[in-house]
Amino acid sequence: MEGKGNLEAAIEQLLNVEKQMRLAGDVAGTKKAVTEILQLCFEAKDWKVLNDMISVLSKKRGQLKQAVTAMVQQAMQYIDLTPDLETRIELIKTLNNVSAGKIYVEIERARLIEKLAKIKEEQGLIAEAADLMQEVAVETFGAMAKTEKIAFILEQVRLCLDRQDYVRAQILSRKISPRVFDADTSKEKKKPKEGENVVEEAPANIPSLLELKRIYYELMIRYYSHDNDYLEICRCYKAIYEIPSVRENPVQWIPLLRKICWYLVLSPHDPMQSSLLNSTLEDKNLSEIPKFRLLLKQLVTMEVIQWTSLWTSYKEEFENEKNMLGGSLVDKAAEDLKQRIIEHNILVVSKYYARITLKRVAELLCLSIQEAEKHLSDMVVSKALVAKIDRPMGIVSFQVAKDSNDVLNSWAMNLEKLLDLVEKSCHQIHKETMVHKAALKV
Repeated sequence: MEGKGNLEAAIEQLLNVEKQMRLAGDVAGTKKAVTEILQLCFEAKDWKVLNDMISVLSKKRGQLKQAVTAMVQQAMQYIDLTPDLETRIELIKTLNNVSAGKIYVEIERARLIEKLAKIKEEQGLIAEAADLMQEVAVETFGAMAKTEKIAFILEQVRLCLDRQDYVRAQILSRKISPRVFDADTSKEKKKPKEGENVVEEAPANIPSLLELKRIYYELMIRYYSHDNDYLEICRCYKAIYEIPSVRENPVQWIPLLRKICWYLVLSPHDPMQSSLLNSTLEDKNLSEIPKFRLLLKQLVTMEVIQWTSLWTSYKEEFENEKNMLGGSLVDKAAEDLKQRIIEHNILVVSKYYARITLKRVAELLCLSIQEAEKHLSDMVVSKALVAKIDRPMGIVSFQVAKDSNDVLNSWAMNLEKLLDLVEKSCHQIHKETMVHKAALKV
């Protein structure tokens, strides 16, 4: 009881000092007074008084910005020293209320909300944690370090993915440009000019830019796996594979290169997929996993692939992926792999045949006539192929329908060729006639 009386007396005395300093506009004196009041409360372990003093001091008339900043920063050091979770949450909420709407403590507010969100997540309240994090738009904070901003946004994305809010996760992920990870960190930082905001140093627990790059692409893999967007998943793995620290460690890059190969095979055929396929084949590291090199080679070669023999050869490798870094492939992967092989085979057939019977197509694809027709129709609808099926005759035509101008041009070309031939023939006949006439005269 006596200790409490002493604390109140000491606080009363310091409050008078704080008032004098505040009214005199003495920044250093006011900061010292408010921090000493908080220190006294902390040493006395009186958390209720500490919360009350933070609220009271921040609401004083004409309170200096620097004093509020110093007070919030001082109180933030006590958060991890609180005796229990309830006290910790109460202190964070008090500091949140004090820093709300104050631009000069926006970074502190962001860090406080992140701490509170972590507590909520540990309690299993992921939706609440995600909502808390979304209140803060760190991309507008000029004084926050770039790495801290990226780490905060990535945390927002992760919580959205955890609560399966994929639309908001995509919106938040677009706040980070992938080009930011390629910035040269070795360059010396420019000294800020007078009047410019001084960018704060990132806290020690914030990962490096390359580590953040890896986290970003791992989160994007989770997002694209939801939509089964194989090409984008492949590009994300490719970006992680390009990180120098990963390239130096075979334990890390071999599983990544395997994933790149699988997702390339699973991606629908288009120019981007072809470009990635050829660039991956040129990678020297692919020689370390010859089975996958062969798999990609088969896709590049315009030859029909037998699905049964391919699945027999690669089934074990396919199932081994779940034991590898990055986990198993998406749920529909086996089904989609068969689909891609069928599509590849149809493209091969369309290259070598102008017209072919549906029965022969089905034989080449190892499918029934109905299935072959379905896959052909799907490819035509998706504009991956130009084809027409004559169902009564059972004939597939892969010829492109010519435009009327093209038809006229081809006729004009044919007429020109014909006239050229007639002219050459006449010339040859005339030449032979002249030779014979000369021979008769002799």
